Amino acid sequence: MAEDTANPVFQIQRIYLKDLSLEQPNAPQILAEQGQPQVEISLGLGAEGIGEGLYEVTVTATVTAKLKDRVLFLVEAKQGGIFEIRNLPAEQVQAILGIACPGMIYPYLRAIVSDVCTRAGFPPVLLSEVNFQAMYEAQQAQAKGNATNGSGAIASA
Repeated sequence: MAEDTANPVFQIQRIYLKDLSLEQPNAPQILAEQGQPQVEISLGLGAEGIGEGLYEVTVTATVTAKLKDRVLFLVEAKQGGIFEIRNLPAEQVQAILGIACPGMIYPYLRAIVSDVCTRAGFPPVLLSEVNFQAMYEAQQAQAKGNATNGSGAIASA
């Protein structure tokens, strides 16, 4: 039995939609206007421990479409996942939480955002592929750069 506790464990417990919001603050008037909307997309990642060896990882997409400086629609979706990760070094756990887990969750988020836009009467917004490994490595490099500046100084860009 002691051997089982030393084996590394990484598995999905559940993937779920945690939050979803659609706003059309200027409808119905803006829907009659013509023009090409400007679409802004931002992504956010979150990870936290929720129990012994259990972690919740979330990926949030915020899509804002504007027409002539007025909001056409705003979609915010947060896809979550619960993952079991045990018997791994802390640095490997952090990499899994920042790369592998978001990579598993993101396709669900892409589908939801596209579906919500379509159901709201707009063309689907197709979120592009994301290289979570590159994002994680850039975040680690930035954190390391901030740490080497000492005393909480912010690195200049």
